[in-house]
Amino acid sequence: MIETAALSMATFFATIGPLDVAAIFAALTANSSRQHRRSMALRGTLIATFVLVLFALVGEVVLGSLGISLAALRTAGGILLLLIAIEMVFARTTGGTSTTDEEEQEAILKQDISVFPIATPLIAGPGAMGAAILLMADAEGDLELQAVVLGSLLAILLFTYIGMLLAGRIQRLLGVIGMHVITRVMGVLLAALAVQFIFDGIAQSGLV
Repeated sequence: MIETAALSMATFFATIGPLDVAAIFAALTANSSRQHRRSMALRGTLIATFVLVLFALVGEVVLGSLGISLAALRTAGGILLLLIAIEMVFARTTGGTSTTDEEEQEAILKQDISVFPIATPLIAGPGAMGAAILLMADAEGDLELQAVVLGSLLAILLFTYIGMLLAGRIQRLLGVIGMHVITRVMGVLLAALAVQFIFDGIAQSGLV
């Protein structure tokens, strides 16, 4: 159970990227009032929580109804997470865990950014959605482990919300280099996890 909790926390931390969310949130809300920032942070977190919990609970069922096997899900999810991990290690932005340049430019013109881009794709991005489905699928049949996965997800979402409230202080404390170091370390861990998902998916498929 402790291993599942640690794995889930590390995976959700890497795919959601609370520090990245906080940094982008600070940049996009520089001219907003404190009350407006709090309101957008709370609303964005709640919407992202609904989306991710929904994917975690029914994502595998929906994919199963489309004829997608768990082996295919693990392999495809592993590849997606591996691409995100490479993006994190090399500090590149492709839209897997953050906004693209076009999305960020559009967000600057919006007064309320809680739904877009905060809730999605910043918090509830494709990487986080895929991770939620994969981790819940791995804990299939064990309600305690599934509860641990959901608890880990909620814990990271709470940390993300707090990070947005303290975005300015976090930026000043860690600086750009500090944030990149943490992102790269989590990227390496996520890469290893992604490769393991790919191995498990291939083994489960019966191809080898």
